[in-house]
Parts: sequence; C-alpha cells; structure tokens
Amino acid sequence: MGLSVKSTSILIYKIIAVLSFLILLGVQFFLVYNTYKLKDEHYFSTEKQLIKSVYTKSIRNDKVYPGGQKIIDSFLLRNMHPLERLYKTDPSAFNLQRQLVCDSIFRELRANSPMDDVFAKILKENHLKHDLQYRLLIKTLSITFSGSNYIILFQSGHQLPLLDSSYILPEGAVIDGRLQTLNMQNQVTSLTVSAPNAYSYQITFELYVDSPNRAWAILSLMKPTFALSFFSLLAVMIIYFFTFRNWLRQKKLAEMKSDFVNSITHEFHTPLATIMVANKSLQNEKIIEKKENIAPLTDIISRQTGRLKTIFSQVLDITVMNNATLKKESYYLGTLLEEILLDYRLTLGNKNVEIKLDKIPDDYLILLDKFWFTTTVLNLFENAIKYNSSPVKKIRIRAQQDKKMIQLSIADNGIGMSQKTIRHIFEKFYRSKNKSTEDVNGLGLGLFYVRQSVRAHGWTLDVESKEGEGTEFIIMMPKG
Repeated sequence: MGLSVKSTSILIYKIIAVLSFLILLGVQFFLVYNTYKLKDEHYFSTEKQLIKSVYTKSIRNDKVYPGGQKIIDSFLLRNMHPLERLYKTDPSAFNLQRQLVCDSIFRELRANSPMDDVFAKILKENHLKHDLQYRLLIKTLSITFSGSNYIILFQSGHQLPLLDSSYILPEGAVIDGRLQTLNMQNQVTSLTVSAPNAYSYQITFELYVDSPNRAWAILSLMKPTFALSFFSLLAVMIIYFFTFRNWLRQKKLAEMKSDFVNSITHEFHTPLATIMVANKSLQNEKIIEKKENIAPLTDIISRQTGRLKTIFSQVLDITVMNNATLKKESYYLGTLLEEILLDYRLTLGNKNVEIKLDKIPDDYLILLDKFWFTTTVLNLFENAIKYNSSPVKKIRIRAQQDKKMIQLSIADNGIGMSQKTIRHIFEKFYRSKNKSTEDVNGLGLGLFYVRQSVRAHGWTLDVESKEGEGTEFIIMMPKG
C-alpha cells in the first residue's frame, strides 16, 4: 500500500512537471512565432520603399512599365465602341470579345516587357542584392463608356476560359518576373490608374519583390532568439532534473532514516525488556533464596548488556568509519580467519550453522587493519545467517591467488538477492523489503560497513547472487 502511494505521488509530480514544461514550450513557441511574424513584416522594408520610389518614377505618365500605356491604349481605344455596342445588344458576344481583347493586351505586354532590364538597373544603381526576384502582374482591368460606371474586363480570381492559364494566377495576370511566393510582406506597390473621362479605362497592377530564400534569411536573423529560447528551455530542464533527483534522494533518505529509527527501536527493546525481566526476577526473594538461580540471571543481564553495547557501537562507529585512519599491519590470511572463526563459533551456541574454511596457503600475507577486517568478515557472516531460511545454514570461506591479488570468497546457501537489491545493499540504512526479509531485524548498517572497510583498504568487492540459491561476496586484496 505504501509503495503504491509512493509510486502514485512520484507519477503525479512527473505529470505536473511534464505539463508545466509543455506549457512553457507552448509559450516559447508563441513568442518565437510572433517574433518571426514581426521580423517578416519589417524584413526588406527599407529596400522595398527604395524600389517602390524608383519604380513609380520610371512609370510616371505610363502604366505597368515604361511603354506599357501605349500597348494597352492601342488595343482598348480601337475596341471601345465595338465593346459598347456588344455590351448593350449582345452580352454573350461582349463576354467573348472582352476575353479576346484582354488576352491580346496581356500577350503583347508580356512579349514587349522591358522589366528585366528596368529591375536590373534598379538593383545596380541602388546597390541592392542581385539575387532579388520580382513579379509584375495586372490585378484588374475595367472600361467606362460614360466616365463613371466601370465595366470589368478582367479581375483576378475570376475564371476566363479563353485566357491562357499559363500566365493567369489567383493574384492576377502575370506580365513578367519569376518570384513564386506573393504576399503582403513582399508587395512593393499596388497602383490603380484611371481617367474621369468617357471611353477610358481603369487598371490596377502590382509589383512584388523578394529574396528567393526569404524564410531562411529571417530565420538566420533570429539565431539569437532561437539560441536564447533553446538555452532557457535547456536550463529549465537541467534545473528540474537535478531538483527532482535531489528531491528523490532526500525522500529516500527520509524513508531510510524512518526505517532506521523503527529498526533500532526494536533492536533496543528486546535486550532492555530481557534485562528488565531478569532484574525483576533478582528482586524476587523466593528466586534468590537459591543461589544457583542467581548466576543464570546475571549471565542473561551480562549478555544483553553486551548486545546493547554492540548496537550502540554499530550506530556510533558510522562517523569513525567515514574518517577512519587504518592501522595496517601484515597478517597471514589463513591464521587470521581461523582466529575470527574460533571467536565467532562461540557466539553461535546451538544454531544450525555450518561454517567451512577451505585450506589457505601459509604464504597468503595481507596488509590490513585487523579491527575493520574482522568487522567486515563478521558482518558478512551475520548477513549469511540472518537472510537464510535453510534448515542448515552453510557458509563457505575460500581464498585463492590471482597474479598479485588474493581473492577471498565468502559464500552462503541463503535466500539470495535480485539484481535490483544488489544495487542498493551497500547503502547506509538500506534494508530489502519483501516477503522473505520482512521478519528479519537489523539496522541496515552491516553491508555498509563492509563497503566502507573495503574502500578504505583500497580493495574491490564483487557480489554474485541468485534468488533462492545463495550469495557470494568476493574481495580482491593485493598481497602484502
């Protein structure tokens, strides 16, 4: 239940973090997009005004391009009266004729366009980029017979089947130029020219100028914006990652401390309760009347006092171990292990424990701190017995030489560990939580001492374990 609540809590935090990041990403995208639109609107604005000024001067008293009015007049003026007659008498014939007239005008304008030379001259004289492209088109063309009421001959967006579709775009009839993308941002000018006279016409034409790589040019200008946006997002992600990781570590440490307090409370309670019972028995006159009853009770108090002292030492020795200055001396490994085993077997009593020490060569000399090496071995023994549900708990100790290293192996037939558990067993106060270990008492310090001692000596430690089959701890030590 607790694990499920913990997992749910972490999942909620992760979901909130992801949603917050997505919102931040959305805001950043919105700001970057608006910056792009703003730069797009102002991009090339100075050059546009310059081109507009020069172009409009070049067609003063003219239309579309220099010489364009003469071409348009030559077709419209001679067809003005026939168009009027057809408009009043035969609308279908008028529709056909207007298309033919428009097609003739557009073809002639396209064939005689000097705009390439005009545009090249504008770029050269004003020192503008030579990769600029333009598009010149006619948007509307209307005629008037009365001088006030205009009749449309051509209008962009309206289908006229007799006109050649190769030069008709949604924006109008193309007269010259190769620019593909036409929009308000690259429109240089839109001019409407008319005369308030009978039998005249009105024409609207537009000039577009732009770089063929406008989008890339704008994006290049926005490099600082993109960099700032990217690094701000990256900074938020890094800060969140480290904050979340530290929070998990603190949370885990708090849980481990809580487990430690619960465990140590239990560890203290048992010997204290036993001492209190023994002490109460010693206060009972009927019991102390027989002297043979006193010795067992004092032995109980002595043993439990020793147990309390051991527990206190385990807790207090954490600081000592962290700052230990090892007092190393040379010891023969076999002799030292036999001495440790001799003392340890006395503490086992009638427990079903079988400890086997394989013969170790007499020349296995090791430089070590005897106190911490003994602590290391005893903790491995305690672990092998505590986490063992076999009828006979077996521990096997072996040593062998590998080049200049001596490999000490302590193996058991206990419950074993998963790879996930192995990754955490050397952490301070860590205790595995599963069905096979829930009844095992301890402080979660034993294997922590083992790792600290091995590190302090400059040795290496490997663990091989399989659930249900046992565990083997392998310490690699240089010969001393």
